[in-house]
Amino acid sequence: MKFTLKAKDPNSKARLGEIETAHGNIQTPVFMPVGTAGSVKAVHQSELLNDVKAQIILGNTYHLYLRPGLDILQKAGGLHKFNSWNKPLLTDSGGFQVYSLTEVRKIKEEGVTFQSHIDGSRHLFTPERVMDIQRIIGADIIMAFDECTPYPCDYSYARKSMDMTHRWLKRCCERFDATEPLYGYNQSLFPIVQGSVYKDLRERSAEKIASFNREGNAIGGLSVGEPAEEMYAMTEIVCNILPEAKPRYLMGVGTPVNLLENIALGIDMFDCVMPTRNARNGMLFTKEGIINIKNKKWEDDFSPIDESSDLFSDRLYTKAYLRHLIRSKEILGAQIASLHNLHFYLWLMEEARNHIAAGTFYNWKNQMTKVLDQKI
Repeated sequence: MKFTLKAKDPNSKARLGEIETAHGNIQTPVFMPVGTAGSVKAVHQSELLNDVKAQIILGNTYHLYLRPGLDILQKAGGLHKFNSWNKPLLTDSGGFQVYSLTEVRKIKEEGVTFQSHIDGSRHLFTPERVMDIQRIIGADIIMAFDECTPYPCDYSYARKSMDMTHRWLKRCCERFDATEPLYGYNQSLFPIVQGSVYKDLRERSAEKIASFNREGNAIGGLSVGEPAEEMYAMTEIVCNILPEAKPRYLMGVGTPVNLLENIALGIDMFDCVMPTRNARNGMLFTKEGIINIKNKKWEDDFSPIDESSDLFSDRLYTKAYLRHLIRSKEILGAQIASLHNLHFYLWLMEEARNHIAAGTFYNWKNQMTKVLDQKI
């Protein structure tokens, strides 16, 4: 993997870059749609490619390990072949999912024992095992196994958890470097900065992660319920330490405003389930603000979903029709709304890249963030 820094915004820390992988190049800043179990919910791969214009999508180690399972994925030749996605893939290590299974998991130095949410069967994830699993899944970018601390989290727990995450990272790197990719192309391992919302822990973790000198770096534990101001403060601290010449990935973030504010702090990569999850509940993100399509005001609004959009479904279908579909729980409603939100997120990233290139990002960002969170 190769990262090239192309431009910087003169009035913020926003950066324009390009990541080269075996499955294609990625222009940054980039939003990565989440395909947890090998599928971005309600969206075809052809739509992701041609309509959403996604450059890279995610899979999740925990979910793919449980179903369809490693045997099927290896027989298929990896996730790219299994789900027919020929562009870059990134896999989360499963650390966040294991963290969320509070009642059915036990964390030890060796790793994490947990029960499957599907059938209750017991499993052990160690740093070494997670590297082996992600070799089998075959994503271009894979994540180190970490513990994602909850919010709020007391200082002592955050420090102990962070130290263990660093010890696990050493084991991840040793296993990754001692093994070979399975499908004829290289994979890159990203470590994850932790430390909750404590400035000194985030600084220590960022310095430690940077010392491993991997091809990119991630920031975890900042999409777990903390106020946005805390997220921005921790992101700024970490970005000031992580090397400029490598991509920075803020995991699990977030709203359109979150994305723009964190780009201004130096973040290059994002992912979040919000565009598709909120779409299924009738929330649409637009250039003018947020629409709850279930509200009665849209019942007889026969204007297109978004007249300014170049997405076919935004122009073809009306707000009234989409409201009917969502309220009726028709599958087509989830498809149309998911396409809209993903297309909007990717449009927003393209606009951000254009403004960074033009040197106008900061002022544009300040204008956009005033309207993107408004309820229409």
